[in-house]
Amino acid sequence: MADNNQNNNQQAVSAVNDNEIIRIKKEKLAELQAAGKDPFVITKFDQTHHTTDAKELYTALEAELLADRKELCLEGLSEEDAKAAKKADYEEKRAVMDAHPIHVSVAGRMMSKRVMGKAAFINVADKCGNIQAYVSRDAIGTEEYQEFKKMVDVGDIIGITGNVFRTQTGEISIHIDTLTLLSKSLKPLPEKFHGMTNTDMRYRQRYTDLIMNPEVKDTFVKRSQIIKEIRNFLDERDFMEVETPMLVSNAGGAAARPFDTHYNALDEDVKLRISLELYLKRLIVGGLERVYEIGRVFRNEGVDTRHNPEFTLMELYQAYTDYEGMMELTESLFRHLAEKVCGTTKITYNGIEIDLGKPFERLTMNEAIKKYAGIDFDSVKTDEEAKALAKEHHIEFEERHTKGDIINLFFEEYCEKNLIQPTFIMDHPLAISPLTKKKPSDPSKVERFELFINTWEMCNAYSELNDPIDQRERFAAQDAAFAAGDEEANHTDEDFLNALEIGMPPTGGIGYGIDRLVMLLTDSQAIRDVLLFPTMKSLDK
Repeated sequence: MADNNQNNNQQAVSAVNDNEIIRIKKEKLAELQAAGKDPFVITKFDQTHHTTDAKELYTALEAELLADRKELCLEGLSEEDAKAAKKADYEEKRAVMDAHPIHVSVAGRMMSKRVMGKAAFINVADKCGNIQAYVSRDAIGTEEYQEFKKMVDVGDIIGITGNVFRTQTGEISIHIDTLTLLSKSLKPLPEKFHGMTNTDMRYRQRYTDLIMNPEVKDTFVKRSQIIKEIRNFLDERDFMEVETPMLVSNAGGAAARPFDTHYNALDEDVKLRISLELYLKRLIVGGLERVYEIGRVFRNEGVDTRHNPEFTLMELYQAYTDYEGMMELTESLFRHLAEKVCGTTKITYNGIEIDLGKPFERLTMNEAIKKYAGIDFDSVKTDEEAKALAKEHHIEFEERHTKGDIINLFFEEYCEKNLIQPTFIMDHPLAISPLTKKKPSDPSKVERFELFINTWEMCNAYSELNDPIDQRERFAAQDAAFAAGDEEANHTDEDFLNALEIGMPPTGGIGYGIDRLVMLLTDSQAIRDVLLFPTMKSLDK
């Protein structure tokens, strides 16, 4: 109780302090506006470089101009003489560099300010990084310097121009000759080491999180790189990127509850899509042969470390191949992403090394259950036998479940937790795969696989069912399951059946959860860490 009271007191004091800071900031803005210097009327700033550009340019020029200089030798010198020698060496190098000035214009947020009388050091952050800058009264003028000291605060957006130099302590900096206030921050930034540790607030105010935590920005930069490299990989394989509807009358293609909404113009109830599958298959029917889509899908389910109600899914479909072709594509894609984004096929997640360079293990679902649970479901012939085994092993099931459902429940209970290294789980039961082609050698199973890494399902792939008669029968079974209480069952889609009746070639298809893939490649512990704006409960509730 004492700790709670202390925290509440600290929050109350912080709120009072913040209110005072906000009042002062607004007064400064009003004073600037009254003087005709309103920063919000400025429409542009000629930004010539980013912070990292300035540092790289200076480092490259320095290496070129100072390449022939001998290393400074301080051996045998007294402390005072060594100090004088270092200063002389610095001044000589500085003179060489100043003769070849690098003039830059950089814009960003001022993250720190240290005033020392007639001069000050500040730190400016932009999308690439940050750089120190030196502001002096002699360089920018007395009036401008006084205005900078009084009116420009940490958190403000500024534009600076000046020459790049290296300080005597070795830090590459900008010697400012002009400083422009571009936007006034009217609220204080969180205190760097304590103010943005509240994860709930970090997710709700991602904009502040990005400002204060560079590693967060790095994660989202890497996410963008991952999606870019996915597109590069598929473009090289002649895939075509497409877009399909988000508002649909029949939300099929996955086992999930949809969100319902209403289309006022047509006075029709519609749903947000839960999958990309059925429309992409229509395009295969239309002859496009290789298509993919990266887009948001929506599932009316709970939130946890690996699930968010709206998330990014990629699905692709390739005519004239099967699930074996999808396995080759997937293994090659994951290896490509690791090499391009992480620089190695051996990545680390939560301290565990995962090797994406070795051939991925392949197990049928029944083989995995036999390996990890010691049960051979190939010898189980009836639903009753499967249910008896479930009762014996304390596996909960519903009365409507068949042998195929029981197999899946055993797999989830005994196998998933053991699948750390990349493993293809293949040949699922027909009962849990309503859109998948049967195995010719065993019609109770289908040509399907899921890739597991770090115990997570990373993707789901099929040899796609292209028999319209078989598909209609499986839709009917899904309708019956829905009627029996399965809210995640698919429904009969007559237009999709019509497309299959027109004729779809043999096709391999696969779906990847992009957010989970980003989690893996960025060593992020929760899906919210890789979503810029994750779903959050309203503060009003």
